[in-house]
Amino acid sequence: MPTSLVLNGKTISLDADPNMPLLWAIREVAGLTGTKFGCGMAQCGACTVMMGTQVIRSCVKPVGSVGNAAITTLEGLGTPESPHPIQQAFLDEGAMQCGYCLSGVILTAKALLDARPDANDEEIRDALGGVLCRCFAHARMLRAIQRYRDARHPS
Repeated sequence: MPTSLVLNGKTISLDADPNMPLLWAIREVAGLTGTKFGCGMAQCGACTVMMGTQVIRSCVKPVGSVGNAAITTLEGLGTPESPHPIQQAFLDEGAMQCGYCLSGVILTAKALLDARPDANDEEIRDALGGVLCRCFAHARMLRAIQRYRDARHPS
């Protein structure tokens, strides 16, 4: 049964059961694989997407419950040719290895800094506390987030 969804700024119709987790609708039906499956219990952050201005765990959110809310995935921020400034900061800092946590880290940091542009390093670390990273690129990730924050609001 078709489900309408606003995904990365475009209204699309997905042939998905309304009870299907949003993660699988994004990955398997819409074909966007930046959002990852990690634990399936909303604990690791690999499946993070933005719903409006808030980050959510898409592995436990039924696609039918999204309604008209705008969903943004990592792919919805920018493109390889024109990355979003936070994505560019991650590229500039070499702040990724396997990439499994990037949706969680980047979207969580973006949502935090959209809401609190002057968030300090402790607040950034606290916000990222629920996102697990397999490769331990934390120092480079924090530098990338600081670079993005500071470029938006130079002191």
